[in-house]
Amino acid sequence: MTEHFQVHGGARLVGEVEVVGAKNSVLKLMAAALLAEGTTTVTNCPEILDVPLMADVLRSLGCEVSISGDTVAITTPAELDHRADSPSMGKLRASVCVLGPLVGRCKRAVVALPGGDAIGSRPLDMHQNGLRQLGARTEIEHGCVVAEAEGLHGAQIWLDFPSVGATENILMAAVLADGTTVIDNAAREPEIVDLCVMLQQMGAKIEGAGTSTLTVHGVPSLRPTEHRVVGDRIVGATWAFAAAMTRGDITVRGVDPHHLDLVLEKLRTAGAEVTLLDHGFRVVQNDRPTAVDFVTLPYPGFATDLQPFAIALSAISDGTSMITENLFEARFRFVEEMVRLGADARTDGHHAVVRGVPMLSSAPVWASDIRAGVGLVLAGLCADGVTEVWDVFHIDRGYPRFVENMVRLGADVRRVETDPDRHTSPAS
Repeated sequence: MTEHFQVHGGARLVGEVEVVGAKNSVLKLMAAALLAEGTTTVTNCPEILDVPLMADVLRSLGCEVSISGDTVAITTPAELDHRADSPSMGKLRASVCVLGPLVGRCKRAVVALPGGDAIGSRPLDMHQNGLRQLGARTEIEHGCVVAEAEGLHGAQIWLDFPSVGATENILMAAVLADGTTVIDNAAREPEIVDLCVMLQQMGAKIEGAGTSTLTVHGVPSLRPTEHRVVGDRIVGATWAFAAAMTRGDITVRGVDPHHLDLVLEKLRTAGAEVTLLDHGFRVVQNDRPTAVDFVTLPYPGFATDLQPFAIALSAISDGTSMITENLFEARFRFVEEMVRLGADARTDGHHAVVRGVPMLSSAPVWASDIRAGVGLVLAGLCADGVTEVWDVFHIDRGYPRFVENMVRLGADVRRVETDPDRHTSPAS
């Protein structure tokens, strides 16, 4: 049997929702545990499918991993296996983040190329170039990144683009390198800061977290620690868009509202009333949203992960919006599914033009990635009739207790088991 969601349109979402730890942080923190012998504990972890998948990856390297509620305990042995090629590697894109820790700790690594969402190419050139500058030899062989080094040394590294993944891998290799490493044009996301905080708790010497220049003074070894995952700003923003789209009233707790300054300002421009709280915010939308333009950029710009919600909001707004995607070329696949729901949307290269309509029309649609899946559910709430959203395993990878939270806020969303032959994704 397979599962899909039935989304009944017309609900106004009202209430309070608690956001837990960030998916885009927890997996990297779990990988960082490889850097120190002993037991590292990560708390406030989201209960999503990717966490046990990453646990399987770490177990394949020789770690003992236990998951209890929102707590993950990772016991790393003195001698690690350097081959990360378990089947779980192909199921999540963040699996490549074990590359830096393995090169730093073992001085060699064989890491299977990552899988995950279908949102476009994810070249590893910057990851490899950074490791080469630290003294490693790297190449792609038989579907794996192969890296080895007699020893790592500090270097001055310039990233052509502030890649989150490249910043993380280079950072985690550099903390155990001899000398000082400077990473210029580094990613600035809150999840990078979260990783830096945990590494510092483990004994790493890092300066500049949250800026575009990271300075890392290598140390001989690190120690295990306990760390609480930063709140998930992408999930928090999801509920903010849900309030705006359904003309609702949602209070979000568990996330730093300043991590979403630009997002909340966009929603204010669309007509929402936004109130900042300690560790959260409230979004109230009383009237039909006003069309707003969006441009995806690295943090502190508008996150590419939120682009599907920008399109969904634009689809029911008053006026015409232009959405520009600068990071992942395939993310506009979402537009094809929105058109099934009656959206007036066209794409041209990196741009999408969306003319808002008062109401969408229900239809069967397919999720191509985590955020697209949730975006389709939100769109279904703004459609007449019942919308079926398929391939919802994507949503389970990023949103803990998603249906329960929806129902608590007043939505009629149901998880339904069905014969897998009933509907086949157009992509398959």
